Amino acid sequence: MRRADRLFRIVQLLRRRRRATRAADIARELGISERTVYRDVRDLVLAGTPIDGEAGVGYRLRPGYDLPPLMFDRDEIQALVLGARIVRQFGDPALARASDAILNKVASILPDDLAPVLEDTRLFVPGVVSAKESAGALGIARGALIERRKLRLSYADAKGSETERTVRPLGIFFWGRIWTLAAWCELRTDFRSFRTDRVEEAEFLEERYPERPAMLRARWRRQMEEMAQRTNMREAVGRR
Repeated sequence: MRRADRLFRIVQLLRRRRRATRAADIARELGISERTVYRDVRDLVLAGTPIDGEAGVGYRLRPGYDLPPLMFDRDEIQALVLGARIVRQFGDPALARASDAILNKVASILPDDLAPVLEDTRLFVPGVVSAKESAGALGIARGALIERRKLRLSYADAKGSETERTVRPLGIFFWGRIWTLAAWCELRTDFRSFRTDRVEEAEFLEERYPERPAMLRARWRRQMEEMAQRTNMREAVGRR
């Protein structure tokens, strides 16, 4: 890791943590020695970075500090390009436009020696039919999650049978080829997952769901954990 990249990552690490961070924790996360952390933090402070530190407590970046313009290394550029290509292929149109805008912003700050990496990254994402079928429902579901709105879905199961569902969205999950919407289904009075490529129609409802999203997600996670435990127990019994 280049020293400039290491200093930048130390500042980023401190910036996203509200509490003091010990040198040992910084060293473990960055894969460097504590002695290197002490030296780098000292150099950052001498350069004017507002880091407060206390022996035995850790380091803390004072609130309100603005980082200098972002810079990326080769691996980070490739990660951005691959992520943008995945979003462009599997996301909805708004996300696809946003991914292109991100790459344009990255291109505007790259130095000449790194600019070719952005264009020449040979990590590709094959197209699949289900991605286009998912796009409409995915965009509406994202909006519902942001605004905490209920959704009305016309949904077809694996056999093609259609039902009308009113759901309270919890989260959207990408499984490599398909997206699923996790939600509380008012028809089944239970948590359900819906493949977005099987949603025939989706619309916002004016009604917001009464529970706080965090509480609803916590209930869902507990149910998923309990189901996983029951499955593991059945498998263990079956192996006896």
